Amino acid sequence: MPLPPILYHYFHTPLPYTRTLLLQEKIHQLQLASRRSSSHHDILLLLQHRPVYTSGRRQTQEELQTERARLTAIGADFVVAARGGQLTYHGPGQLVGYPLLDLARTSPPMGIRDYICRMQRMIQSYLQHTHGITHVPSDHTGVFLDSATKIASIGVQVRHRLTTHGFAMNVTNEPLEWFGRIVACGLADVKAGCIAEAKGQSVGVEDVVPGIVEAFGTLYGRDMEKLYPQNAGELGEAILALEEDALAAREWLKAPSSN
Repeated sequence: MPLPPILYHYFHTPLPYTRTLLLQEKIHQLQLASRRSSSHHDILLLLQHRPVYTSGRRQTQEELQTERARLTAIGADFVVAARGGQLTYHGPGQLVGYPLLDLARTSPPMGIRDYICRMQRMIQSYLQHTHGITHVPSDHTGVFLDSATKIASIGVQVRHRLTTHGFAMNVTNEPLEWFGRIVACGLADVKAGCIAEAKGQSVGVEDVVPGIVEAFGTLYGRDMEKLYPQNAGELGEAILALEEDALAAREWLKAPSSN
């Protein structure tokens, strides 16, 4: 029996990170509640965040306090996340993907390592086939343009075989100044890269969404179907409420130069 399509939604307005975490948790609970009847949906949320630094589970309390004080002083939010990995940045000019999938749906169930490897190959395939950008192999999770330039990060959480968090891919050069303020993912010798810089021409975040949706469906072996919040019941109401919050939020500051 074929698996149902993955429903995807792209948010046009950059979203506050904490409220987006709450949306992921809401979807997680809806999936758990309807799982026995197999009526739950697999979802791919695509978005940009308002400027925010997030930590993973590997920072100490002392490190968190020091970094929070320093980074909020330059105008970004700071959030402790439940995903794997270390300190990183999310913001405008970067496409973030949050797949909320039931790994138990496949036969046999998809393992976490396979899930992450497919995500990495999905980004690599998209960059190569759409932009002619070739990655280099790395011992680190994520996608690298060369040994010192990282274009995409991956950090996931899996509970009850249901996934949250996901990937972030730098599209424009806007995130690069923000990344310049930290040692991202604990890699002191690695800097952030982006599609626009690697390609040598302007590329917008919305330009990359269709290709990523197609690549995601291909690598996970699923049909992709656009989600219409107005017709999606409780899930749609939660999405629309988050979009309203994002539209009402104040403007953020431009990243200060790291020079």
